[in-house]
Amino acid sequence: MSVNAQTVSAGDALEVLRAAWDEQSTGALMTSWMLHGKPGVGKTQLVQTLATQIGAQLYDIRLTTIEPQDLRGLPYYDHETRKTLWYRPEDLPDEPDRPAVLFLDELTAASPYLQPTVYGLLQERRVGRHTLPDSVFIVAAGNTVEDGAVAYEMGTALSDRLVHLHVTANAKDWLERYAVDQSLHPSVTAFLRSRPDLLDTTEDSLRRGEMIACTPRSWERVSQIMQAVTDRRIRDTMVAGTIGVAPAAEFARVADELDAMVTVQDMLATPRAQRADLYPDSLNGLVGLIYGLVAQTDADTIRDVIDVMADIRTLKSERVQALPLGELSSFGFEVLIRKALAQGLHEAFRGSEAYAGYAKARAEAGAL
Repeated sequence: MSVNAQTVSAGDALEVLRAAWDEQSTGALMTSWMLHGKPGVGKTQLVQTLATQIGAQLYDIRLTTIEPQDLRGLPYYDHETRKTLWYRPEDLPDEPDRPAVLFLDELTAASPYLQPTVYGLLQERRVGRHTLPDSVFIVAAGNTVEDGAVAYEMGTALSDRLVHLHVTANAKDWLERYAVDQSLHPSVTAFLRSRPDLLDTTEDSLRRGEMIACTPRSWERVSQIMQAVTDRRIRDTMVAGTIGVAPAAEFARVADELDAMVTVQDMLATPRAQRADLYPDSLNGLVGLIYGLVAQTDADTIRDVIDVMADIRTLKSERVQALPLGELSSFGFEVLIRKALAQGLHEAFRGSEAYAGYAKARAEAGAL
């Protein structure tokens, strides 16, 4: 059964859920949400980010690992009332004054025997006599049978209790809204900017009968490998085991290129007048530098980062003259400004002569 909901990027799905939380906080909208998407597309990270943004405690329940009684609680006999009562399970939030996100993960892979217990949570916001406070935001997630994952078809009794979003991988969205904020390794972000088609290869891998596929989740693991492992031979083996041999071979060329360039820390530590010779002379190298700079941006470094970004357009070396330096500088500022706004660092642009010069040149060229 196909998911005939609107297909959205992870970033757009986050915006929808954030708006839904805002409306729930006012009492205007009280409903439960379902995220559909291929394995590794970023559904779990999306919900974790939502919880962080709204300052909520995350209750992450993997429905494939529990039984109905784990949600309902355990019964006990009350001799005074001569009734069977139920202890409330600790996995369900119960503090009315504290925001919480109840994440019911792997809903479509859960046993059909568990689904009737989940019905009450999704629609009436209760299990038995245990009722969830209005401060609890409910999100479920799961894969479909077509994704090659272990999953059951979702029946109408379950699907009718949810507002559905079909989350898909989008390289531009993932790079700008997730990878930069998570400070992923520059080799990963630089590679995927040039090869956005390799962000998610699940369908191609299924069609070829291959076990390993590229996904946003696997690329995040590649970033961790790049940051942790210095031995190139061992690192390449780990990367190949994460995204597959063919993508790993392409990725290795970009990683080697970035390994040979000056570190972002050295670039920032060098006086501005002496930086010209430190810039990479390839497109991948400059893109990697941009993402590396943004990843290192904080209140202490942002002014130097602005200088380095602005000077990309003025590089004079013959080796870089054929590269789109103006476009690279503009792209760098686009990503940097987004992070600065999110972290309250935008005032640094007001007093920056380098940024003023960049903006003036853009205006004279008719680009502003």
